[in-house]
Amino acid sequence: MLRKPLTHLSTAGTLALALSLSAVAPAPAAAADDYGLPSLMGSSQAMSGEEYRLGRAWLRQFRARAPIWHDAIAQEYVESLLSRLAPHSGINDSRTVVTLVDSRTLNAFAVPGGVIGVNAGLFAFADEEDAVVSVLAHELGHLAQRHYARGQARAEQTQLPAMAAMLAGMLIAASGGGEAGIAAAMGSQAAFIQDQLAYSRRFEQEADRLGLQTMAQAGFDPQAMVRMFRAMQRQASLQGGNPPEFLLTHPLTESRISDAEDRASQLEPVASRHDGPIYSMIRARALLTTHQRDPQQAATRMEQDAAPASARRYLDALIAAQRGQTDTALRELDALAQEMPDLALLRASTAEVAFAAGRYDDAIERSRRLLRVMPGYMPATRILGEALLQRDPNEAYRILRELAEQRPEDPQVFNLLAEAAGRSGREAWGHLARAEHMQLTGDIQRAIRQLDVARQVAEQSGDANAAARIEQRREAFVGYRETMDKFR
Repeated sequence: MLRKPLTHLSTAGTLALALSLSAVAPAPAAAADDYGLPSLMGSSQAMSGEEYRLGRAWLRQFRARAPIWHDAIAQEYVESLLSRLAPHSGINDSRTVVTLVDSRTLNAFAVPGGVIGVNAGLFAFADEEDAVVSVLAHELGHLAQRHYARGQARAEQTQLPAMAAMLAGMLIAASGGGEAGIAAAMGSQAAFIQDQLAYSRRFEQEADRLGLQTMAQAGFDPQAMVRMFRAMQRQASLQGGNPPEFLLTHPLTESRISDAEDRASQLEPVASRHDGPIYSMIRARALLTTHQRDPQQAATRMEQDAAPASARRYLDALIAAQRGQTDTALRELDALAQEMPDLALLRASTAEVAFAAGRYDDAIERSRRLLRVMPGYMPATRILGEALLQRDPNEAYRILRELAEQRPEDPQVFNLLAEAAGRSGREAWGHLARAEHMQLTGDIQRAIRQLDVARQVAEQSGDANAAARIEQRREAFVGYRETMDKFR
């Protein structure tokens, strides 16, 4: 969060295009009490192996080309929201993965295989937590109803592109290909576009309806989805009819808003919640990311939106830290943490600020203190592992290896693990961790070469455990490469 962001290479502009343009055969008639959703019986809601493989291959390609928002605190927050929503969404497969995008545009997307993407701009736009939740619940609705797979059944009948080709088109569009990406996704099947758009509206309505149910059952306010739609509609009007990016991939009509309004009015949250200022603090981090060149704009935006005073103080502390005023930042964050001792992100932020200022011992102590009362809190664990690299590489390796086992899809953890392995004399394991980072970020050819180096080192050093693990992973990497070749 406090480090220099990656150069902006692209946006997630048309990521969900295939989802919103996919065709689908008419659904069976709905029962009176199922909110008009098609019945997906048995295990049909679980993603197929092919969906999973292609979705994860797509994610690796996306990471290679898109600007990723590396913010452990925001990542943990989004994952915690999804963990609350998923049990109520009808998703039977828990293998979802979140990727955050360093883009100021208002967008979120769902990709077959359980991939959920969220732009920093979504937080910058939404001034309430339930509005963000409404978007996440909608995306979970796409996954739960398996809109891509259902669309493919009809796509085969009309000779539209197969799943890999469609995802490849989405990737091209997301990587800056613009209309070229749309063309790749659609092929030359212009005659079927109108038919697809009609089904697209059905998919969007299904995702809305399931999202509304999910929100209510998880204790969120279903009316927030309607408020979010109205806000996006107003923005499009203010911009001369140019809609937010999310609406380019999720077409919004008055009838869709009316349907959501009607159904939301019939639902109530099953339990009242009060999460305090945590959302506003996450939003402060997002605004600071989207206004890196002029942080004061982030503060002005928070003030204009009447954010809680504690969230504005939090943002001021982060801005002070960016300006090198470490003591000032830590004093303010410590004061906030004393006032709100249950907010783990405040104490994690103090460790983050200390680490960014090179105060490694302080970062270690602050992280450990937080982990004693909140074991397993990912942002604190990651900061602790990174700070220990400067003081105790062996301990850093132990902590980061455990974290990598818990988060096998997290490239940043493997990047740190590779460094910890190298500094602690575990050369073969270091090459293996570096290879894992490479394959997670789409560089599969280099990853396989790195594994070959790792195997040579393991054999030379007589590390049989490392050699066995490397051989196992090489077989998996070759499989990854075969899947990723479908995008070339």
